[in-house]
Amino acid sequence: MRSKRPSKVAAAADLPALRERAGREGRTIAFANGCFDLLHVGHIRYLEAAAREAHLLVVGVNDDASVRLLKGDGRPLMPLEERLEILAALECVDHLVPFSGRQPLAVIEALRPDVQCKGTDYTAESVPERELVERLGGRVAIVGDPKDHSTTTLLGKLRSPSRSPGR
Repeated sequence: MRSKRPSKVAAAADLPALRERAGREGRTIAFANGCFDLLHVGHIRYLEAAAREAHLLVVGVNDDASVRLLKGDGRPLMPLEERLEILAALECVDHLVPFSGRQPLAVIEALRPDVQCKGTDYTAESVPERELVERLGGRVAIVGDPKDHSTTTLLGKLRSPSRSPGR
């Protein structure tokens, strides 16, 4: 049986109302984004840390075309609908919004997050969306553990069966 789209998924057009409702309730919004092509511990630590930055966590998820653009042929490993369903199962995620292109600028414009969360492979100064977030009154937070985990690394391990877990 095919699953329905998770109820946590919002369209970009829904984000201004989400922002307004959060403001009325005195709640802050954190925004994190990524491909989340093969969910791993680094993703979980990133999202849980992002969720601690505000009352609500909205996660932008690259659509299939933008994953191919960023990661190359053969990616994504899982289609957008499946990635959304997996992320929706995480307790720390309040809302998901798919987006296209390299950066979620339109999502940030519509959502106006209080904080833009990026992983530790960035510095506050190198976050591509920093100027937009700050112009809209938000701040940037670098969250998660050191960038020791990646889907690309996991794929390499899968292609090299002689490697054991933890190496």
